[in-house]
Amino acid sequence: MDNVVQPVRIPHTLLEDTLAILFGTLMVSFGVTLLKTAGALTGSTAGIAFLMSYLTQTSFGIAFFIINIPFYWLAVKRMGWPFTLKTFAAVGLVSLFSQLHPLFIHFSAINPFYATLFGNVIMGIGFIVLFRHKASLGGVNILALWLQDRYGIRAGKLQMGVDTCVVLASLFVVPLPMLAASIAGALILNLIIAMNHRPGRYEV
Repeated sequence: MDNVVQPVRIPHTLLEDTLAILFGTLMVSFGVTLLKTAGALTGSTAGIAFLMSYLTQTSFGIAFFIINIPFYWLAVKRMGWPFTLKTFAAVGLVSLFSQLHPLFIHFSAINPFYATLFGNVIMGIGFIVLFRHKASLGGVNILALWLQDRYGIRAGKLQMGVDTCVVLASLFVVPLPMLAASIAGALILNLIIAMNHRPGRYEV
């Protein structure tokens, strides 16, 4: 049998990680801007930030940054300092960019359903870029992984429970048509992540 030569895995450089986090957060934050313009929302921590934004008139960026603060110590325990620092930077940049995008781009007319679906596509691609460079947008995902390790609670079930609560709470905030579009968009986002981010596929 011929010997199979394994490819040499070269870790990402600091410059590559920095640029990836910059580009990934630009994409996610632009998707957030489209969802905000459409009056839609999504699941997980970002969905909670949307709800807080709609209910309190707080900007999404500020709400998203504040909600993530309690989860960083879990990130240190679960993932270590490099992951935590990258995640902190990613959360901060999404919060900042979501504030800056509306200063440079204005939508005089946009179909809310198109904006919701396409916004989730852009966010999904941005998530993949961040995951590829060992970063995330923190929040509920970190809590789910920690509870799974500590108490055996399945991370997927907790994530689904949080998303269900976000959807139920949004019944009092967004119209039913936009809620349906938001659910479809969230499914698209998760499909993109499921197809492109699997254990063992990315090694560096």
